[in-house]
Amino acid sequence: MSKICQITGKRAMIGNNVSHSKRRTKRVFDANLFTKKFYYVEQDCWISLKISAAGLRLINKVGLDAALNQAVAKGFCDWKEIKVIG
Repeated sequence: MSKICQITGKRAMIGNNVSHSKRRTKRVFDANLFTKKFYYVEQDCWISLKISAAGLRLINKVGLDAALNQAVAKGFCDWKEIKVIG
């Protein structure tokens, strides 16, 4: 599974390591991702999402159902990609 948040769409960024002498070498800035389980009340089941810290704050702010609907509408995830646990 790729390193992309299923709620916000955040992904790894490419940048430079800059040394003291200002030499630049390429590096990757990974997103701050967690694999977290949520209870999805509307479907009466547990789901597992790979989300970033910003996605976790968004779920706390607007709710799980609204955040999932926004993510599907923007194309960050699909209903088939959401892993149902039980």
